[in-house]
Amino acid sequence: MKTNMVSWFEIPVTDIPRAKKFYETVFNVKITVQEFGDELMGWFERAKDESTPGIGGSLNKHKEYVPSSTSTLVYFASQTGDLADELSKIPGAGGKILKPKTLIAEEIGYMALFMDTEGNRVALYNN
Repeated sequence: MKTNMVSWFEIPVTDIPRAKKFYETVFNVKITVQEFGDELMGWFERAKDESTPGIGGSLNKHKEYVPSSTSTLVYFASQTGDLADELSKIPGAGGKILKPKTLIAEEIGYMALFMDTEGNRVALYNN
């Protein structure tokens, strides 16, 4: 394979300002909101160094985008290296922890699940 399978993600939202505040608070990132016709997108900040691995994504408000707790699961990398840091911010930002920091396996790392303010089930990961 020449490149990673995933190149972009979009998280459906019903309230861009609320979702923007939630993700900025939990991950300490900047989200820039832009309108595209009848779609409103909140772009996640990219790493300043282009050599940093990873992909980009956005929050999306559109009539065809419906938040879900049972569909595709996006895993966010811990920005501090310890899921406990992000998890500690989730309840205060309006989200709910569904599964606390859990060891997958020593050679793989840790994961956790949470519900965002829009009703999406989202995951955290660090190794």
